[in-house]
Amino acid sequence: MEHILKANLTIMMEFILLGFADIPQLQWFLFGLFLVIYLIILLENSIIIVITKADVTLHTPMYFFLSIFSLLEICFVSVTLPRMLMDLWTQKGTISFLTCATQMCFFLMLAGTECFLLTVMAYDRYVAICNPLQYPLVMNPEVCVQLVVASWISGAPFCIGQTCQIFSLPFCGSNQINHFFCDIPPLLKLACGDIFVNELVVYITAVLFTTLPFMLILGFYIRIISTILKLPSETGRVKAFSTCSSHIIVVLLFYGSATVTYLKPKSNQYEGIDKLLSLVYTVFTPVFNPMIYSLRNKDVRQAMRKFLPKLLTFSYGETV
Repeated sequence: MEHILKANLTIMMEFILLGFADIPQLQWFLFGLFLVIYLIILLENSIIIVITKADVTLHTPMYFFLSIFSLLEICFVSVTLPRMLMDLWTQKGTISFLTCATQMCFFLMLAGTECFLLTVMAYDRYVAICNPLQYPLVMNPEVCVQLVVASWISGAPFCIGQTCQIFSLPFCGSNQINHFFCDIPPLLKLACGDIFVNELVVYITAVLFTTLPFMLILGFYIRIISTILKLPSETGRVKAFSTCSSHIIVVLLFYGSATVTYLKPKSNQYEGIDKLLSLVYTVFTPVFNPMIYSLRNKDVRQAMRKFLPKLLTFSYGETV
């Protein structure tokens, strides 16, 4: 009897992230791939943060939000990727109960922040295009800071509460999480007893954090497109569309994969798809976002052309 109690206690104190254990022959390849991706994400977003601060022409609300978004992306990927890299390197997925809960909590908070920040960025474009004369007044620096702070903290209490609710469940079966990080759907599959309330909360959270912000973004862009189509100049229409297209692509990539992951029916046959979709919005979307914003944005490209030679010259001078 004592042995059984100790076994259950062990299960309660730690989990095992299976990650990509089903393809052991690719472990080292995946480690190298994700390491390169992580370094690229850090470099790309760091460059955007630096150039938006260094170049005076980019001291506008749109680029202020872009720099905050880049900082958020660095934090977001750092919640999951370093842990995944460590598991691939050691080929051990053991993670403590507390570490798992902490990872989930920060992941939920940062994912929620990204949803809200993308909505704020859509609102910024809406005001700029639909009410250009009021734009400097409406999107003044104080309002921009308030919107960013609200995006970062508004979902925190809900995410902390949901994490506490999930980890208060009894986990009396297997302690193997068929995922590469501590996410809600795979953890609920390990819980014992009735989890209907927990699943209901997951759906409500998905609606609050993804569906409602997405509907707001959709509403903003319906108004934006309607306004753009009324512009008399074709050049003006092209310029207006170009300032919004990058944001639209990022929104579709992030919301599309996240919504399908959390709102699709619960079934074991979707486990492989879950991992793939999670990779999209936790790894691949963050690596493409800076490329989308920088390569499709004339001002950012110009700032990079001015800044990078100075940085290289400075680095060379320091070396010499």
